[in-house]
Amino acid sequence: MGRSGFWDDTERARKVVTELRGLKALVDPVEQLLARSDDLRVLYELAVEESDEQTLDEAATEAEQMGSALDRLELMTLLAGPSDAKNCYFSIQAGAGGTESCDWAEMLLRMYLRYFERNDYGVQELSRKDGEEAGVQSVSLLVSGGYAYGYLSCELGVHRLVRISPFDSQSRRHTSFASVDVLPEAEDIEIEIDWATDVREEQFRAGGAGGQHVNKTSSAIRLTHEATGIVVQCQNERSQHQNRGTARKMLQSRLHRLEEQKRDAELAKLYGEKGEIAWGNQIRSYVLHPYQMVKDHRTAHETGNTQGVLDGDLQPFIEAELRRRASARGAKQG
Repeated sequence: MGRSGFWDDTERARKVVTELRGLKALVDPVEQLLARSDDLRVLYELAVEESDEQTLDEAATEAEQMGSALDRLELMTLLAGPSDAKNCYFSIQAGAGGTESCDWAEMLLRMYLRYFERNDYGVQELSRKDGEEAGVQSVSLLVSGGYAYGYLSCELGVHRLVRISPFDSQSRRHTSFASVDVLPEAEDIEIEIDWATDVREEQFRAGGAGGQHVNKTSSAIRLTHEATGIVVQCQNERSQHQNRGTARKMLQSRLHRLEEQKRDAELAKLYGEKGEIAWGNQIRSYVLHPYQMVKDHRTAHETGNTQGVLDGDLQPFIEAELRRRASARGAKQG
């Protein structure tokens, strides 16, 4: 990257940087684990030589921590899909239920933003539609970082919340639904689109935060693919040109996934239409009343620490789903 002229071709340079980021996300943990292994060997030999029980305890603790790090490294070997290392488009959509579901969608947004922060992912808001009374009806983000799509694809599906409603004057228990959709960022995707005839473009003023320019000009872009009915929009950029470019990449990603579904029945089952955002389609339930539990219905992984999960402690659920997928692939191949 330090070579003269590397940044002259911005698009090519960006692809190289993305590829390098993915490689570093895999190589750096290996190098760190090897260095820790050398340090542990020296520490253990010193403890044995001096019969130092305290240092032996320290070595045992370090060995246990390294075992956990090795487990995490093993998980990365499960992320071998062609898109797993890519950035991703991450969307949340409130289900049926009005204010209840919009509030739940906003709770999910907060949960994922905390997860992104914990894992050093970059986040850019692309579009947002607030609920009429509270919460959000929908929000779309671009999440960037090592293996963002590989990990976050485990969250695709319908999420169910059971709680005493803060909006119910009689304090009754309510069930709310919201869906999560995840798409790899479009890179090197060859989808033939005639932007003049295949796609309807609408320009509108972006609502919400963003400054005077965003709110006073029709800089937001909504694209509708006529043949499939797929709709995407982007409103976060000041420039209409930038919004159009981002929206086109999102549309290409959705159409690419549609083509994958046609070619591969397994992908269609895993990443296909989520169906109605309601009862019977949920991948995970978050129960806050009459007891405390978060349970994933695909893996049976569960925890009673609901507040921890809502504060972004999602990695155990993601790891369980990655292992389930690997097991399913192994069974199919066997």
